[in-house]
Formats: sequence, structure tokens, C-alpha cells
Amino acid sequence: MELGNVFGNLALGLSVAVSLTNLFWCFAGTVIGTAIGVLPGVGPVATLALLLPITYHLTPEGALIMLAGIYYGAQYGGSTTAILVNLPGESSAVVTCLDGYQMARQGRAGPALAIAALGSFFAGCVATLVITLAAPPLTKVAQQFAAADYFSLMVLGLVFAIVLARGSVIKALGMIFIGMLLGLVGTDVNTGNTRFTFGISYLFDGIGFVPLAMGVFGIAEIISNLTSTERRDLASAKISGLMPSREDLKQSIGPVLRGTALGSFLGLLPGGGATLSSFSAYTLEKKLSRNPEKFGKGAIEGVAAPESANNAASQTSFIPMLTLGIPSNAVMALMIGGMMIHGIIPGPQVMEQKPGLVWGLIVSMWIGNLMLIILNLPLISIWVRMLLVPYRLLAVAILFFCCIGTYSLNNSAEEILFIAFFGVVGYLFIRLNCEPAPLLLGFILGPLMEVYMRRAMLLSRGDPMVFFQRPLSVTFLILAALLLLIVIAPNIRKKREVAFQE
Repeated sequence: MELGNVFGNLALGLSVAVSLTNLFWCFAGTVIGTAIGVLPGVGPVATLALLLPITYHLTPEGALIMLAGIYYGAQYGGSTTAILVNLPGESSAVVTCLDGYQMARQGRAGPALAIAALGSFFAGCVATLVITLAAPPLTKVAQQFAAADYFSLMVLGLVFAIVLARGSVIKALGMIFIGMLLGLVGTDVNTGNTRFTFGISYLFDGIGFVPLAMGVFGIAEIISNLTSTERRDLASAKISGLMPSREDLKQSIGPVLRGTALGSFLGLLPGGGATLSSFSAYTLEKKLSRNPEKFGKGAIEGVAAPESANNAASQTSFIPMLTLGIPSNAVMALMIGGMMIHGIIPGPQVMEQKPGLVWGLIVSMWIGNLMLIILNLPLISIWVRMLLVPYRLLAVAILFFCCIGTYSLNNSAEEILFIAFFGVVGYLFIRLNCEPAPLLLGFILGPLMEVYMRRAMLLSRGDPMVFFQRPLSVTFLILAALLLLIVIAPNIRKKREVAFQE
């Protein structure tokens, strides 16, 4: 890729990102993201699901910039409660609790928070650079894909989602199939016949993405949190000495670099993302350390590596979504939902048809990371005070605005009934230890898979061997089959289920 093209794309993105409106939505996204990262149990997936109706009233650029800011902002905010309260505000911050909270108990909360913020800032900037360099060539490659290649790639993506989901393989597989079946509800665009509507007129256009996402993730999460009995005990009321020592910086440089590299790679994998990256980075540092026994007792490397990895992964996971139109995790599925609300069909054509949208989003990540480093350290005391607000009050406010936002989307009361229904269903999934993320990936990719399968079959005049005649297609299918065989092997399956229970 020519250097001139890179600078030209960045200049276009900068002109979009620095408009006052988009700067405001970038700021709003990072602030909301940090706040929900701080509040234990809320999480970016539930928040994005709840805020999707608001994006209907924004420009496509403003909507995606705000949603992206919420996602990577939550990775910053999640470390604050992990370190100070020993409660991960976001799932990717679980590992940070191990050493971050011990540092806080030793009176070193300041350096832990500073290293977490600085590591996240560096990783975020590097990951954004990776997106800038990798997105255009990947888009050109994707434009050469035939319908059969796309179908096989989506099969591989769904298998990755099964591999990287936690707990039972059977449950993950079942959630994907449920999502795919829900995606098939509505009117068949080819024949005009209705499918699985049970005579309900609301379902003729299919199940809405917003009610499903808000119910399964947002409402279910609220119900689950209201039934939780976890306590919030601050490690210290006052935080002083934010600047890390020279020794702290020296010990953190290697873990930050390795965490950034690992997170940037794992973020690309379908089904991967921030949580997988933070766990992997922590495990890697513990294995590489000369003194592994200090991990879990306040090792600063145990904060620097996972915090860098989760922020890098949260941003490189945009690459498959922007270049291939395939969501690598539940958050990216919600981002695609935000695009579809504005009538944008995800895929490699977006970068050519809407360059301002794509490059404006990429440049906004740099601006957002700068906003976060400025926001996080000086405002720690404010974020901590948020923990004193009773969750039952927050839940009522969230539900109220959730219902208003859903109704305003289509002025439809049925939408509210559907989010209530899917909220109960989502809560049942949580109680049954069924991870809902594969369901959302199945819901997004299922209809697309059907479209590409039909297109491939039409072009081949009904010959199913078309999926095995193209080199790319057969490679994706072989990889999917191998991964599925590995993950259903008895030893691997038992290890997954034991790790999930722990």
C-alpha cells in the first residue's frame, strides 16, 4: 500500500473526526464507556445494546464513533474497580483484580492505576495504527471473494465463536443455532413467503436486532445484577502518588509491548476479543517471569500486560468487521447492528462507498484514546464515588430510558414487549450457564450465510461441490472442521468445562 494513500485516508478521516459534532460523540462515548467500565456488572455489550435506539437519531459517523468509544472506554474504566474494589467492572478486567487489588492493599493503587492507563493508551494507539495499515489491503483481498468463499468464511467464524466461548461446547453450538433460527424469522426475500412468524404481523419483517440485543444482553444483565449479593469494599478511601517509579516503568515496558502484540493478534480472531487477550497476556507473563510466585501478590506486570492486551484487542477486533463485514465478537455484532440501522450493508464495499465513515471512525480512536488518558487519572475519585450509588436506583433509570429509546425507534409498543420477553429469555440463559454472545453472532451471520449459500448455488446451477472447488472456500471449511474436531475432543471439552466452573 502506498504511503500517500495512507496519509490521504488519514486526512479524510481527520476531517470527519474533528468536526464538533463527532468530537462531542467521541467524548460522550469515552465518558459513558469509562463510567460503565467502572460500574461492576454493566459491561459494554449490555450498554451498547441499550443505547442502539439512540443511534437512530445520529449520523452514521457519529453513531459508530460513539459506540466505539463506549467499547474501548470500558476497557479503561474496568481496571479502576478491579484495582480499588476487587470487582471487575468489565469481564476483561477479571485478571487485573489478581495483582491490581493486592497493589492497592499495599498502598500502591496510584502506580497500578497509572500503569493501567498508560499501557492502555499505548496499546490503543498501536492497535489503531495496525487498523490503518491492515484494513485497505484486507478489503482488496475480500473484494476478490466469491459467494462460496464468503459462506465458508462465515462457517469458520461461527466455529471460532464455539472454540472461544466459555463452558460447554454443546451449549455454545446450541446458542449459535438458536441465533441462526431467530435470524430466519420473517419474509423470505426470494419467494415472498413468511417463515416462523406464527401469524404475528410484527414478525413479518423479522425479529428486530435492537429488541433482541437489548433483551438478551441489557435487560437480562440488569435482572442478573439485581439478584447478585456482591459487596463493594474500597481498598482505600484516598489515592495518592499516581506517578509510577522508574522501577515500575522498567518492569512494565516488556509486559506492555508483549500484551499489545498479543492483544492486537487475538482481537482479529472471530470469537476472540478483550477478555481472551487479557487472560492470555497474564498467562504469558507468568510463564516468562523469573519470579512467577510474585504474581497474585501485587506484581505490576500482572496489571500492565492484561490491560494493554485488552485495549489492543478491543480495537483490532474492528478489522474483520470493517473489511469483511464479519463480527469477531458480540460488541462487533452490535456495531454491525448500528450500521444496519442506518441502512449500511456491512462488507468490503463499505470502505469504498463510505470512506469518510470508516476512516473517520479509525482516526476517532486516536482522539478517543487521548481523551481517555486525560479523563481517567484526574477523575478517579469521581469514578469511585459512582460505586456508592445503589444499583437498584441505576437499574430503574436504565430500564426507563431503555423503554423510551426502544419505543421512539419505530413508535411501536410491541418492541417493548419483545425486549421484555428476550430479557427473561436472556436471564434464563445466564442461569443455565449459556453464553449469549454466540447467539448474537448466529443471528447476524445466519441470514448472510443463507444469502451467500443461495447465490453460490444459483451460480453453480445447484451443484453443492462449488464450496469444495474453490481453494479459499475449501481451506476455510477444512479449518472449521479441524477446529470443531479439536474442541469436541473429550480432554479439551472437560478442561473447558472445569475452567468455566472455576
